[in-house]
Amino acid sequence: MTAAHGDDDRWMAAALRFGRRNFGLTAPNPCVAALIARDGVIQGRGVTAPGGRPHAEVVALAEAGEAARGATLYVTLEPCSHHGLTPPCADAIVAAGIARVVCALEDPDARVAGRGLARLRQAGIAVELGVGASEARRDHFGHILRVTIGRPMVTLKLALTADGYAAGDEHDPRLAITGEAANSAVQVMRSLHDAVMVGLGTACEDDPLLTVRLPGVAQKPLRVVLDSALQLPMGSRLVATAREFPTVVVATTAAPAEREAALAAKGVETTRVAADPTGGVDLGAALARLGKRGVTRVFSEGGPRVGSRLIALGLADEVALFSAVKPLGRPGHPALDPAAYAALADLARYRPLAPETYGTDALRRWRRVG
Repeated sequence: MTAAHGDDDRWMAAALRFGRRNFGLTAPNPCVAALIARDGVIQGRGVTAPGGRPHAEVVALAEAGEAARGATLYVTLEPCSHHGLTPPCADAIVAAGIARVVCALEDPDARVAGRGLARLRQAGIAVELGVGASEARRDHFGHILRVTIGRPMVTLKLALTADGYAAGDEHDPRLAITGEAANSAVQVMRSLHDAVMVGLGTACEDDPLLTVRLPGVAQKPLRVVLDSALQLPMGSRLVATAREFPTVVVATTAAPAEREAALAAKGVETTRVAADPTGGVDLGAALARLGKRGVTRVFSEGGPRVGSRLIALGLADEVALFSAVKPLGRPGHPALDPAAYAALADLARYRPLAPETYGTDALRRWRRVG
């Protein structure tokens, strides 16, 4: 790398950090970031806009104007090369007179898949691929999974007491396990996803809202309930607020039609998938259905049963366990089953990340291998 290019890692890291501000807002498109630099100064920057358009490159080029001519563009994912609702970003880059493009990652979307970079090279633009690739793959993993295998990425989050319980016994009141700092962190994590998913048990026992409650944030992720027989209570807060916050219930094909009609009258959408061998919602099919509607990032707060199933099926791409210092001190519902804990301890399946602390609560995280 020449001295002129010595800052590539730094600029790409800045682009990646900039791009994360719109996580959870850009589906069905990936959340891409672009920076235009010349003589050590940023001339323009852009991130994919809410709803997926305009694309990051177009925003950055518009901000840079004539200063883009002869400059370097740093982009976290390959510029598009196909005509969709908007012209190709690759053509806009060529027309703007960009001299060099540093791209973190080739886009596996079959409509792009190297064609965008090829278009730039054909126009005489110097292209470097792979700077920041590992981090970019993590940031764009939901998009990558959706365009390659048809499902979004899943972050599984659970809170557990010091002795490993996510809830008390059948007649116990709802537990307030974590403190204010951890609860705020969870709100931020929700805001970085397109959808928040729970199972029927959590929906009934906790009666959650599953909304993002952060000052100045108006994001409304899709609320998803896994409910094989459409038993979600009509008096639940999820149903009561369905006209304000988009809500979909994933049921099996055997669920009663009259319940679907009753939920629809309240503004709740129902989608049906095949049942798994236990009669519950097939999780793989449910995620594939979400992928078809453009969801790229799912935040699962579905409780112990859903969490254990996601890990067992290899569908939990990231796992976040918030642990309190206070034990339950009596029998309750374990946060995960023994097989799930064994999977997290298996380095061939999950890689542990650095632990974090939020107030008195500890956060342990894992990332799926592969």
